[in-house]
Amino acid sequence: MPLASAEQANFDRLAHASLGRLTGGLSPSSLTMAYWDWLVHLLQAPGKRAQLAAKAATTTIPIVFEVGFDPVEVGLVASLNRPGGNLTGVTNLNADLVPKRLQLVHELAPTATVIALLVNPTSPTLAETSMKEAQAAAQTLGLQLHVLHASTERDLDEAFRTSVQLRAGALVISPDVSFNSLSKQFGALTLRYGMPTIYQFRDFAAAGGLLSYGGDVSEFNRQVGVLTGRILKGEKPTDLPVQQSAKMELFINLKTAKALGLTIPQSVLVRADELIE
Repeated sequence: MPLASAEQANFDRLAHASLGRLTGGLSPSSLTMAYWDWLVHLLQAPGKRAQLAAKAATTTIPIVFEVGFDPVEVGLVASLNRPGGNLTGVTNLNADLVPKRLQLVHELAPTATVIALLVNPTSPTLAETSMKEAQAAAQTLGLQLHVLHASTERDLDEAFRTSVQLRAGALVISPDVSFNSLSKQFGALTLRYGMPTIYQFRDFAAAGGLLSYGGDVSEFNRQVGVLTGRILKGEKPTDLPVQQSAKMELFINLKTAKALGLTIPQSVLVRADELIE
């Protein structure tokens, strides 16, 4: 065998051995099929169910998740420090920030006595958590909370119309994967109905929503990348603690505030990471 061919063969053996260690002995084709099977589950199942589907799909392929809720509470991992199994990841606990969002809109509309909360009933665990925490915060602030439901884009217009009929001072949108891609629709409805709104990502405020408050997405993704890199270098998910992204960001759309006739208090403006004009 020529020298070049021998070197190539050795290289191929090393490459296949490294790939085998990384994939738990699965062939590349099997790994690809498993990945696409997982991805289909992820795209079709909202909220916590997506992550649980990924967990159920394989017990060997390393999975790095990024979630906005407590992964221990829903059974993704055994504990934050010792995840166990083949999963680890990052949580920004966005689902736990509903009370803070309610407080922010109350600061913008201190005379309002009614606040509406929009949840997706097809994500019952997230919806129940948001409702429970928002209700407690509303009672503390002396506010009346009305819970509205939307599970499709068609439901949004009715939810905003109902908010106006209830004379709600603001609409707090509960975190849900189904809502993440609807920023433009939310922004348009905010302006059409003159309803102050708040959600979790910058895209929401940039699209016309009044406020966005949630975890720092770039930091979130950076931590996911770090964990992924460590696994690719040979570490096991079970030995990598789940990271908690604690950095929060506040975005305010001043153009929307002006259109709604709102004056943002200086105490809120100085806390903003970005003022969108």
